[in-house]
Amino acid sequence: MLSREELAAKLKRLIVDALMMKRTPESIPSDGPLFGPDSLGLDSIDALQLVVILEKEFGVAIRDAAQAQKVFQNVNTIADYILACQAETTA
Repeated sequence: MLSREELAAKLKRLIVDALMMKRTPESIPSDGPLFGPDSLGLDSIDALQLVVILEKEFGVAIRDAAQAQKVFQNVNTIADYILACQAETTA
């Protein structure tokens, strides 16, 4: 299993690649907001793509908009959610 830092780095690469961002993964702050003012500038279409990425790459699902809003705050919150889901499945 990946550490939180390794998972965050992988998530940043996936975000840049999947969303075709014109920036480097290293330029994305792990605790910076993904949506809203002063953020990466992601929108609802990007959120849907992130849901697909999480299911495809990590086998974790986002059940509803409220959960997505909580999980997709920043890269660290996504990494924490993935790690929590993986811990549940291995427990």
